[in-house]
Amino acid sequence: MKNKSYIVVGFVVLVFGIIFIPKIIERIQNGTVVDTDRHAIGEKKMEASDLLKMGEVPSFEFVDQNGATITNKDYEGKVYVVEFFFTTCPSICPVMTENMVKLQNRFKRNDDFAIASFTINPDHDTPEVLKEYADKYEITNPNWHLMTGDLDQVYKLSNTGFNLYAGKNANVNGGFEHSGLFALIDRDGYIRSRPDDFGNPIVYYDGTTDEGVKMIEQDIAILLK
Repeated sequence: MKNKSYIVVGFVVLVFGIIFIPKIIERIQNGTVVDTDRHAIGEKKMEASDLLKMGEVPSFEFVDQNGATITNKDYEGKVYVVEFFFTTCPSICPVMTENMVKLQNRFKRNDDFAIASFTINPDHDTPEVLKEYADKYEITNPNWHLMTGDLDQVYKLSNTGFNLYAGKNANVNGGFEHSGLFALIDRDGYIRSRPDDFGNPIVYYDGTTDEGVKMIEQDIAILLK
């Protein structure tokens, strides 16, 4: 009887593996599997409704690395990340870009994931320069637009639209100052944020640290579900 029981158990395990493991693998590849141990508020599993709305993304219109005109409407229906950078940045930008590439690769099988990178040095960062930068860092996601345009409009979007400081400063290495934070945007164009341990929004995610990148990766997966 024991041998028969082992056979039955083995058969059940085999069937479970055949049916469910491919589905689990597919969800991992599509970026929809969430590490629930790291997605909890108290004892409650974090859901999309737990990510706080911080306001709508302001309208924008710029030109990307391929010379195409891109607006906020091109991102409608997508979950995306926003950053401000410049190609000659000698400090945090390379780290931010490498971390953003990690997010690109993490969700490479999901067509609803996108990235918006705005240069704060548009006089230098032409579409051609941005294209070279994209090639250098192996930016391959067609939904990742590196954008350039009018300087005043870029700074208005950064400083007023997102409240992420960007500006010229001849006294710092590289000549510009900007935030190293990433903004997370949902499918409806709202800036979203996870709360901290006290229920207050963190607002933005640190794009220069492994912890910050892991947090936004988890929350992207939640919004993509």
